[in-house]
Amino acid sequence: MLVDSFAAPAFATNCWVIASAPGHECVIIDPGMPDVSWQVQEILDRHRLKPVAILVTHGHLDHTFSVRPLCEGYGIPAYIHSEDRALLEHPERALSAEFAATLGESNFVEPSDVRELRNGDLLEIAGMNFSAIHAPGHTRGSVVFSFPSQSDESVLVSGDVLFAGSIGRTDLPSGSPKDMENTLRKKLWPLADDMRVLPGHGPETTIGRERVVNPYFKNAGRGL
Repeated sequence: MLVDSFAAPAFATNCWVIASAPGHECVIIDPGMPDVSWQVQEILDRHRLKPVAILVTHGHLDHTFSVRPLCEGYGIPAYIHSEDRALLEHPERALSAEFAATLGESNFVEPSDVRELRNGDLLEIAGMNFSAIHAPGHTRGSVVFSFPSQSDESVLVSGDVLFAGSIGRTDLPSGSPKDMENTLRKKLWPLADDMRVLPGHGPETTIGRERVVNPYFKNAGRGL
């Protein structure tokens, strides 16, 4: 599996590009802000990749700002959970009042082809089979994407659910501490120790490492 990434200039949001191998089709996950189209194109050119879909872990603007320009530019669909779809056009609904105020009269429009995700959806895209797992807590429609692998390590794109040593905040609109704890306990804790975790911010990690060092993850696991 080929995994490449860069941190967007605003909020250092990780944008992930995943393909089965160089020269193949790929998916782009969480293209942030401002418009990061040229950074994405640089990765595509480097590995000779053809994008076929944008995947969105949740609807916060620092993860969705470049979804529309990339979708329209490449003529590809965007996948987002049904609970967060409205945030593509109304990102202010899930932002702090301070951040929302900075948007002014900005007008956001969703891409022409948006496909809604639901928990447990099995996707076959870019020659890869993977699943979308509903993981509310950071937002109501947060999802993580699980890429199982027979030949090398499995990969979890965790968005702003699980970070190296921490978790995503739960105090913004549609966030929920209770939902986050349930997500960590029921959706992520059962995953294999060697699963590689690609978070929305910060360095990558593994499920096994987070069981040991992440106080939020360890606390959720105690409920089992």
